[in-house]
Amino acid sequence: MKIAVLGPGSLGSVFCGLMTEAGLDVRLVGPRSDHLDAMEHGGLTLVEGARERTVRVTVATDCARVGPVDLVVVLVKSARTREAIEAARPLFGEGTLAISLQNGLGNEEVLGEVVGRDRVLSGKTYGGGVITEPGRVLVARKGKLTQVGELAGGITERARRLGDLFERAGLETRVCPEMLPVIWRKLLINVSTGAITAITGLTYGELVQVPEAVRCGIEAVAEAMAVARAAGIRLEMSDPEEAFLTAVKDLPSGFKTSMLQDVVKGVKTEIDFINGAVVRRGAQHGVPTPVNATLVAAIKGIEFGLEGG
Repeated sequence: MKIAVLGPGSLGSVFCGLMTEAGLDVRLVGPRSDHLDAMEHGGLTLVEGARERTVRVTVATDCARVGPVDLVVVLVKSARTREAIEAARPLFGEGTLAISLQNGLGNEEVLGEVVGRDRVLSGKTYGGGVITEPGRVLVARKGKLTQVGELAGGITERARRLGDLFERAGLETRVCPEMLPVIWRKLLINVSTGAITAITGLTYGELVQVPEAVRCGIEAVAEAMAVARAAGIRLEMSDPEEAFLTAVKDLPSGFKTSMLQDVVKGVKTEIDFINGAVVRRGAQHGVPTPVNATLVAAIKGIEFGLEGG
């Protein structure tokens, strides 16, 4: 099986590195960057606790040169989904499938509009990564589940094959008969810590020491849960604090959320697809979301400053 991982950020690098290490035929596809250059010339160094090793990954900047693949794993930032998948059309042959492992709501719909809904599977992962320097990534996968399934529900043979592929790469994976509750569970977890850490600059180890920040994250989750209930979504958790505890579980104290990593790098965040999605759906269903709205406003202000006004 020929695989393309679309998005050479921290998590895309982790997935490419682990699958390559398992002997799978993988290309990491994205625009030229210091990180991509470092991996191209010196390999990708994966750091897991005290264990460190370098994997020779294959990187590419031109989808046309890669050509059709069997599977496209989409891990670009949500704000770039449409742009990235349009540019990735040369990766799609007659039987090519795509799976979104991105944060937030709405990515699968965008992929379906571009390449066809019948080609798209859904997935969420609690694994993580932090690029500590170009070509070097801190990996967090211990006890972190990856879930995959069909948008329309049910467990299919192709979903099982995908689950087996990720298991082969050392990722604890579950094939789910219903993905909507899975998507919302991950959204709640992202809501609990992403924006508040990006605003404050706190790592997970620091965040848990600030009760006011923890409470703010939990209140944002409570709002999101109220929105989900109003929308008729069956949630997999009922306690807002559970989302926060799940987010910080088994991660290094110095671990930074992906939203904080974006702010540090000076790039646009996924706020519109996470807390912003809660605010929009709350408005649709008449559910107040003042905490999430405030977090969105703060992040938008930070982004405005990063863009130079």
